[in-house]
Amino acid sequence: MPSILLTAPALEPLTLAEAKAYLRVETADDDDVITALMAGARVHVEARTRRALITQEWRLVLDAWPDDGRIQVRPAPLQTLSAARVYDLDNNASSIDTQSFVADLAASQLIFAPWALSQPQRIAAGIELDVVCGYGVSASDVPEPLRQAIRLLVAHWYENRGLVTSGGTTALPESVAALLAPYRMVSL
Repeated sequence: MPSILLTAPALEPLTLAEAKAYLRVETADDDDVITALMAGARVHVEARTRRALITQEWRLVLDAWPDDGRIQVRPAPLQTLSAARVYDLDNNASSIDTQSFVADLAASQLIFAPWALSQPQRIAAGIELDVVCGYGVSASDVPEPLRQAIRLLVAHWYENRGLVTSGGTTALPESVAALLAPYRMVSL
């Protein structure tokens, strides 16, 4: 099930001032570099954990309704379902009442009665669900271990710019993996 980012987060989980304080950088010479590293670190943490840190809107695309009536929403955590549509053979969308779904926020799932929803007629990508995900709208809503992982990644990348191992990738600090481990959402 593909997930398409519709609305990016309005801010990063760290401010530039917080990142510079952590790096012990006092000049503005590297502000653009540090800002880019913060965004990259957030994206890396989100990809590794399959979570949205700051509130974002995503579109989930499915070919058919799951038989068990449950859709795992990734990235997690789910906040709300904002829109649902099915498509007919002529690519016309029909809205589905969002009240047809129960949002299980703890499990980051949408639960529904599959027999009660209209079936898509389009062969592929016949269902679109727009969801709002993330821990909240401010940096303080993000769990501190994830913010610390971002700090560590920014520091590592700042100090090791251009460093590449023989395998073609840079090694990440083990402390980052340890901080991310409890938050990882793995697929079965």
